[in-house]
Amino acid sequence: MRQYSPDLTPPWKKPKPVPEVPADPGLVVEEPSTGFCGAVIRCEAGTVTLEDRFGKHRVFPLEPRGFLLEGRVVTLVRPSNAPVRPTRTASGSVAVPAARARVARAGRIYVEGRHDAELVERVWGDDLRIEGVVVEYLEGVDDLPSIVSSFSPGPDARLGVLVDHLVPGTKEWRIAESVTSEHALVVGHPYIDVWEAVKPSSVGIREWPCIPHGEDWKKGVCRALGWPENTGEAWQRILSRVRSYKDLEPELLGRVEELIDFVTVQP
Repeated sequence: MRQYSPDLTPPWKKPKPVPEVPADPGLVVEEPSTGFCGAVIRCEAGTVTLEDRFGKHRVFPLEPRGFLLEGRVVTLVRPSNAPVRPTRTASGSVAVPAARARVARAGRIYVEGRHDAELVERVWGDDLRIEGVVVEYLEGVDDLPSIVSSFSPGPDARLGVLVDHLVPGTKEWRIAESVTSEHALVVGHPYIDVWEAVKPSSVGIREWPCIPHGEDWKKGVCRALGWPENTGEAWQRILSRVRSYKDLEPELLGRVEELIDFVTVQP
């Protein structure tokens, strides 16, 4: 027979009940044992993820009396099944819930090809719609000077251009140098193709293969990685692994942010 063991703890020594607070996105709490203070960005079964003001993430268990809210001890609980809005966009910017797309600016950002445009949309799409910036693609940079001339950039219609393989001494470098308008900005990354701007670890490979000069780079990559030589299919495979700015190399991130700042500056 199971024996009953009475609780002999004096009432004044029993812990007082604390409020249960839903771990809604954006709620700022402190984990007292570590002193880590941050906003809730995700709550899953048994854990909560906080982000501090420096962008650092920490995962903590959802334990009773486990957090401080405005200095008071609380128990965080999973929120209701209400839709959870992201607190950050894929680019790392603060998300603006229910924000309407701004009417398109006269200014534009041009990129070299469809893959570049799709990658920019994947990571910066939300930001670009809020800013009213349209991205178009050139299909190469050979005609860039005439395209810039036709666009006629000005104080109210700035033009930003992202170029692949923008390395001193290359053809792309010489073409970019020929664009002299103060209302046009040409920047680029060092990679042969925008595929390389996706981190290998995000794609699930150790590194991007080195393809001999003169060989079709994309098909060479497919062969070296043992993928079917279908570059469109390969690109969709790569793009599907890109979920945020963290999947891209800094050399691309900085340049796109620079272009967005340039075309959205107030005259």
